[in-house]
Amino acid sequence: MKHMDLMDLNRAWETALAEIELQISRPNFATWLKNSRLADKKDGTATVALPNNFAKEWVKTKYHKIILAALRNLDNETKNVQYEVHPSLIKEQKAADEIQNIEMQNIIPEFRLDPETNLSPRYTFESFVVGTSNELACAAAYAVIKEVGTKYNPLFIYGGVGLGKTHLIQAIGNEIKKTHKEKLKIKYVTSEKFTNEVVWAIRNKRMDDIKQKYRDTDVLIIDDIQFIGGKEKTEEEFFHTFNVLYESKKQIIISSDRPPRSIPTLEERLRSRFASGMIADIGFPDYETRLAILKTKLDEQNRELDEEILSVIAKKVQRNIRELEGVLNKILFHLDRKKSDITPVFVEKIIENDFNQPAKNVTINDVLKAVADYFNVPSNDFIGRCRKREIVEPRQIAMYLLREEMKLSYPHIGEKLGNRDHTTVIHAYEKISKEITKNPSLNQKILYIKDSMYKNS
Repeated sequence: MKHMDLMDLNRAWETALAEIELQISRPNFATWLKNSRLADKKDGTATVALPNNFAKEWVKTKYHKIILAALRNLDNETKNVQYEVHPSLIKEQKAADEIQNIEMQNIIPEFRLDPETNLSPRYTFESFVVGTSNELACAAAYAVIKEVGTKYNPLFIYGGVGLGKTHLIQAIGNEIKKTHKEKLKIKYVTSEKFTNEVVWAIRNKRMDDIKQKYRDTDVLIIDDIQFIGGKEKTEEEFFHTFNVLYESKKQIIISSDRPPRSIPTLEERLRSRFASGMIADIGFPDYETRLAILKTKLDEQNRELDEEILSVIAKKVQRNIRELEGVLNKILFHLDRKKSDITPVFVEKIIENDFNQPAKNVTINDVLKAVADYFNVPSNDFIGRCRKREIVEPRQIAMYLLREEMKLSYPHIGEKLGNRDHTTVIHAYEKISKEITKNPSLNQKILYIKDSMYKNS
C-alpha cells in the first residue's frame, strides 16, 4: 500500500489510538495524543501531526515505540514514524468540536454530552453487560439508584484498567437522572479535572467557586480517585467536600483502579472515609461475558462477524474490555479495507502480535518497587529475612514476577531476595501460578503491579 486517503488515515489512526490508549495512562493519553492526527502514510513512513513543538518532542521521546508498534500491527509495511507540527490542529479541533456539537444537537441529541452533569448519555445500563465479574458492583449500583444517599454511601467501585468502571458509574448517574426526573443535581468529574480546577482556583483566588460547584450537588461521581493521592491541596478540598455531602446525606460515587487500602499515597483520613461505605470490585470478565460484550459492541455499530471469529477473540483476549474492543476494531478495520480474509487463523495472528510484543526494559528494582508500593510495605522487609505473615504474599508475588516477566533463574531470584534456597522460589512460583487461575482477586493484584511496573520502567 503506497498511499492512504484521508478517510483511511483517520480510520487507521482511530484504531491505532485504541491500542495505544491501553498502554499509557488516561491523563497522559488525553494530554499528548487527544489532538494528534495521522497526516500521511506512504512508502512505509507514517507521519503523525501534533499541535506544537513541545508535544512533538514529548511524544517522539516517550511514545515512539508504542506508536510504531500500533501502526505496524495495522499494516506491517509501516517501517518508520515521523512527527510534524500542525498548529492548525488546535483550531481544527475546536472547530470540529463546535460542528460536532451542532450536529449532535440537530441530528442525534441522545448522544450529546450533558453540560450540567458532564455525563455521557451513551453510558447506560442497557449497554452494560452484566456477568459474574461485576454482579456485586451492579447490584450495589441499583441499590444506590433506589435509595440515593442512604443505602450505600459512599459507593466505591474498583477494578483494573478497561473493565467498565467508568461505564458503570456514569450509567448510575444517568439512571438517577432519569428515575428522579432531573430533580437531583448530579455532577461527574475525573480526579484529574478536579485537581486542575483546584489548582486554577488557588492561583486565581477562587476556591469559593469550587466549593459551591461541588458541594451544591445531590450526587457527586468522581472517577479514578487514585490520581489525587499525594496532591495535598486537592485531597484536602475533596476531604471537606466529602464530609459536607456525606453529612447532608448526598450520594458519593467513586471509582479507582484498586481498593482504598491499596492506594499508598492516599491520606489515611480519606482512606477510612471510603472504607465506611460499600466497596465493590469489578473483576475480569469470563468467556461468556466477553462474548456478550463483543456482540453488544457489534450491535452498537450495526456490524456482524462470524460466531467463530467472535469465539476466538473471546477466548484469546481475557484481560479487559478495552483490549476486546481494540482487537474488534482492528478486525473491522481490516474487513473494511479488504486487506485479508478474516479467518480464525488471521484473528489469532492479530491477537498474538498485540499481546506478544517485546517487554520493556524492566529491572529487578522496578519489580520490587512495584510490589512494595502496591502492598505499602518497605521492600527491605520481603527482600530480607522477615517472616511476618503480611510479608509472605508480597515476597511470593515478587518471586513470581521476577520469574514470569524477567525469566530469571530460580537460584538468581533466591539470591536477590535474601539468599533463599532455589526450592523456596520454585514453591512460590508454582503456588502463585496455580492460584492465579482460580483467584480473581490475586489475578487483579498482579495485573495492577505489572501495570505499575511497566509504566515506571
